[in-house]
Amino acid sequence: MSQSNRTWTVSEIEALYDLPLPTLMHQASSIHQAQFPEGDIELATLLSIKTGGCPEDCSYCPQAARYHTGVEATKLMDLEEVLEAARAAKAAGSNRFCMGAAWREPKDRDIIKVATMIKEVKAMGMQTCATLGMLDADQARALGEAGLDYYNHNLDSSEDFYGSIIQTRTYQDRIDTLANVRNTGMSLCCGGIIGMGETRKQRAGLIARLANLSPYPESVPINHLVPVPGTPLADQPPLDPFEFVRTIAIARITMPAARVRLSAGRQELGRAIQAMCFTAGANSIFYGDKLLTTNNPEADADRALLQDLGLKVKVNQTAEIAV
Repeated sequence: MSQSNRTWTVSEIEALYDLPLPTLMHQASSIHQAQFPEGDIELATLLSIKTGGCPEDCSYCPQAARYHTGVEATKLMDLEEVLEAARAAKAAGSNRFCMGAAWREPKDRDIIKVATMIKEVKAMGMQTCATLGMLDADQARALGEAGLDYYNHNLDSSEDFYGSIIQTRTYQDRIDTLANVRNTGMSLCCGGIIGMGETRKQRAGLIARLANLSPYPESVPINHLVPVPGTPLADQPPLDPFEFVRTIAIARITMPAARVRLSAGRQELGRAIQAMCFTAGANSIFYGDKLLTTNNPEADADRALLQDLGLKVKVNQTAEIAV
């Protein structure tokens, strides 16, 4: 699908937020139907291949070593363990297999091991995605040569809010990794987290920064904050769920050809709000009972929801099945 070269201002996106919700959803739904006439939902499974012990201080993350969240640090999983999980994900209907590691940045020896995982998962006929932290140009190239389809590296927030949640990595560090990934020709999976205490203008700033990437990301995961005991955001008041729906709709309007993914926090949103998000243009979900370390709706519950909504799921790049 072709991408628009439109540049969005923060003020324009704030104006979208100010629209009546039915008007905003109608606009987003119309764009969604034009771009994705089949209305298919992409299923992606995320596996934590290396959990906990991260030296970063991301205020939302239970995997940061400095927070006491009950998450124990583990070593990188063995190849066969990863492949067993990928086979199970494929059998359950997932189209994309994402591998996440709690590193600030991987070492070159880690890249070699993950590259082998990528090649083996690709051989199963699944799309591959990885999120390993910051990458230099050579590391990004090695992952691309292994056949990695997508690299996930979220912006998390607008630049002016970023310092409130992370001190150990700069916003420019994130932008540099995105550039290294793009230079390899890989597709980009890049989004953010909503409900961390940011203002609506700062939410608009995040969407503007994503939409104005050239090109904008092929996948845009929108996470709803899951406050985890032991993290600095443990007591963060919940976001109005309609504000989350608005954000999904605006992501669809500003990045019309992207896969907009409902990511962390779906379990807390419930069925009705998720249904509104699909109407507003979400067409990808993380699928399975875990998202790295936080709970996710179980696969059977997801299939039941999609069936109740009459939605199809894409099982590979060429075929779709009805749930």
